[in-house]
Amino acid sequence: MDNEHLKNYKIILASGSPRRQQFFKDMDLTFDIRLKDIEEIYPDHLQGVEITNYLAELKAGAFDGELQQNELLVTSDTIVWLNNQALGKPKNYDDAVAILKSLSNKTHEVITSVCFKTIHKTETIFEVTKVTFNELTEAAIHYYLDNCKPFDKAGAYGIQEWIGLVGITKIEGSYTNVVGLPTEKVYHYLSHFEAEN
Repeated sequence: MDNEHLKNYKIILASGSPRRQQFFKDMDLTFDIRLKDIEEIYPDHLQGVEITNYLAELKAGAFDGELQQNELLVTSDTIVWLNNQALGKPKNYDDAVAILKSLSNKTHEVITSVCFKTIHKTETIFEVTKVTFNELTEAAIHYYLDNCKPFDKAGAYGIQEWIGLVGITKIEGSYTNVVGLPTEKVYHYLSHFEAEN
């Protein structure tokens, strides 16, 4: 990235997601990975983007007092939102089956929040994408889970995998957001990042 504002900053990506790490590489960003174990619990009254904002900021808050003057921390969180309920990563195989059955023949939202933190400021952006599945048969659900094992993914599916090819009829908004990171918004933020001293 050719950006004068960022040339003196070290980007820290606090995500173990291989998809998010690959996106950062694909955007030609120079970054380090720094991970912390965070218990992703949020207050029950939060809805939709309030949940992902809260969790992205919670992950960033774990680094309070550790960031250096020249470091820019990036954290994020994604949920699938259906019928006013957040669907996170499946707890087990049966849970993944139940989640995919609930998405069948319906439109849901994929919400991702990305938090940017320096020692001077914390800012959070988000993206919402609508995804519509056709009817998913029992056989298709089991075939997908047995072969792709999407147990580390919110909503128990990866749009870039077999289920996305055969099951998704429509998408409104950012494709990369559904994979796990709204890359255009992240790149735009970083391109316009202004350091505060």
